[in-house]
Formats: sequence, structure tokens, C-alpha cells
Amino acid sequence: MRNGLVLFTSDRGIAPAALAAAAEERGFDTFYVPEHTHIPVRRDALHPTGGADLPDDRYLRTLDPWVSLATCAAVTSRIALATAVALPVESDPITLAKTLATLDHLSGGRVTLGVGFGWNTDELADHHVPAERRRTVLREYLEAMRALWTEEEAAYNGDFVSFGPSWAYPKPPQGRIPTIVGAGGGPQTMRWIARHADGWMTTPTEAGIGDKVKQLQTEWESAGREGKPDIRVLVARRPTPEDMSEWAVADELIWGVPDAEPDAVLAHLDKLAARLGLV
Repeated sequence: MRNGLVLFTSDRGIAPAALAAAAEERGFDTFYVPEHTHIPVRRDALHPTGGADLPDDRYLRTLDPWVSLATCAAVTSRIALATAVALPVESDPITLAKTLATLDHLSGGRVTLGVGFGWNTDELADHHVPAERRRTVLREYLEAMRALWTEEEAAYNGDFVSFGPSWAYPKPPQGRIPTIVGAGGGPQTMRWIARHADGWMTTPTEAGIGDKVKQLQTEWESAGREGKPDIRVLVARRPTPEDMSEWAVADELIWGVPDAEPDAVLAHLDKLAARLGLV
């Protein structure tokens, strides 16, 4: 099983590149960062925990994920670079396709795109994304970007993305950029993943993961997909033996680190790596 590391980036504390380099040295497999372009002061959308207030102010202070991962690519050579999660529908899809393909090209094919549908519908609204159609918008963005990544003359015609035959380089070195959906594992989400993505990333409070993975595999087979979906569990607490048994269905566990000064973060990282048997 792989072990990933997620830093809820901010404009204070350890820099993403410093942590990515340290994570690679200690044997971690993937380094993740999140995305929020902004947080509207007036917000009707509830946080996924169900509260009207944000858990803390890091949501207001997140760094750009692609710039952050580019700095990480420059100081590492092996560790995979990913998002937990990005919000593609808040960017222009043609420009984003170029950014991701460039990052993948320059990093040697190490990029994985972790995406969300977007819980903060007020944030989406500022990007002209209708909340009731955000899954459709995301599907079109992913389809359009894949066309630009894989076709010599790419074109796309949808309700939210449309462009005529176009050239776009570079292409991803591995021929594709894997897409993992981070969302609650309900039936609708599992059907969506089976048809439009490469795997599932759990929410921090997800329960019944084993049964949900079985449902996803059933949907996967019904969609005519070969192999199995990539399962990534976002760990939000120190796991019990029962947790580890349930999470055995995962391909990767994603461990959080504090957004703090470098010495404190690296000390935490050393303890985590030792506990996982990586060093």
C-alpha cells in the first residue's frame, strides 16, 4: 500500500517544496495540496462538516496548487504530485489543460489530478458555475482536457466547454493524467466515478469504506471498465487496528501534516514515517 502526504497549504508555515523534498527523502509516495481560489465573505454553503463556520482560516489562505506543485517538482525526482482536491471548474479548461500538461511534462509524468465537485457553491457562483450542474461542468472540463492531452487535433462541443479543432502541446508523458474524485461515497458519486474518472478519494469522515468500494467496483464493471479503480483513503485521525483492517481495500493512505513552522512539521513527519515503517 502506498502512503501519501497532504499539506493544507497557506501563506505561513512550511513551504510545499520543503515538505515535498522531505517527504520524498522519507519514502512517501505522493504529495498533495488543496485548492480554493477565494472564499466569499457572505456564504450560504455549509462546510462539509455541516457547520456554518469554517473550521479555521486556512481556507482563506491556500496557495495556488499548480505553482505550489511546480516548486515541488523542481526539488524532487520520484514522489508523485497531486491535489486533494483541486476545483477544475474554477479555471478556464483550455488554460488548465496546458498548465497540467506542462507540469506533468516537466516533472516526468508524476501528476495525478484529485478533483472535487465543489462544496462551496458560493465560490463556484463567482466562477459562473451553476451549483445544480457542477457535476456536468466537471465532466465536460475533464473530457475537454483529455481531448487536448491525447488528440493531435482536439475539439470539443458541450454546454459549458466548446472549441474547434486545435493543436495543444505538450502531451502528458504517460499519455494521460489520472483523475481521482474526492467526494462522499454515495451511489451517484460511485456511478459518476465509474464513468468519468480513475478512482475515488474518501472524505476525512468516511464510514463503511469497504462496502462503498464494492459498490464502486460493481459500477466500474457495469460501465465496461477493465481493472479496478484506484482507492485513496484520506486519514483524519490516528487509526485503530479496526481502521487499518477496513482500509486494507485502499491503494493509498493519505496522511495529513500540520500547517506549521518547518521544525514542527518535520518532527511530525519523522514520527509518522517511523510509525509507518518507511525509515
